[in-house]
Amino acid sequence: MRLILDLGNTLHKYAIYDGDVLVRLGSEPNLTTEAVSHLTDLYEVQQSIISSVDHHDAGLEEFLDQQTTLLRFTPATPLPIMNLYGTPATLGKDRLAGVVGAFHAFPGQHVLVIDAGTCIKYDFLDASGAYYGGAIAPGLYMRLRAMHNFTARLPLIEPEHYPTVVEVPLTGNSTVDSMRSGALNGALFEVEGAIRAYTERYPGLAVVLSGGDAGFFELHMKSRIFARPNLVLEGLNTILNYNLTNH
Repeated sequence: MRLILDLGNTLHKYAIYDGDVLVRLGSEPNLTTEAVSHLTDLYEVQQSIISSVDHHDAGLEEFLDQQTTLLRFTPATPLPIMNLYGTPATLGKDRLAGVVGAFHAFPGQHVLVIDAGTCIKYDFLDASGAYYGGAIAPGLYMRLRAMHNFTARLPLIEPEHYPTVVEVPLTGNSTVDSMRSGALNGALFEVEGAIRAYTERYPGLAVVLSGGDAGFFELHMKSRIFARPNLVLEGLNTILNYNLTNH
């Protein structure tokens, strides 16, 4: 069994894999060494990988090093793809792991990964397994907050549970509705436009959607997409498997 850890700023996510089969999935605001010890005992974990952008329990990595074969995911970690990004040291680990997850899920295809979170991130991988980079744009709540922060009178619209927003009027008949229309519909138009531009250039393109606001886009988009909410964890599992097999 393998333990996959993605320790982000907001949540610490974990997964237990048996090969490529997901056995258990969970998240905590702060994953302690004690909680991880329980998982490793319960599932007899032999290998693990940790990707961290957050300060975590000081003894966690030491524990995993002692109890499992641990791989720390860094910019120098060998990958099953060609990373052609110009500044690999500044590339977010979640972006890179997501691309590897897409490479594993759609081998031999051009893939556009769209991660709809705090920012909307676009990442392109060609059919040969070469990763070039993509784009970063403001996410849904960031757009709403920016309108409040950079004007004198526009209100702050607090986050909603966007995946359940069934209808976003094209024409808002109040200031709040107009801001929602501009932010949410604007993001939809942007994502659809990006998909169209990539599809025209790369026929047969697979579009993979993930991230906390993915449900909103999945509900409203007309383009054919593949929703994979655990794409980063899938990618980390693929990276661990690649390093166990080849190094």
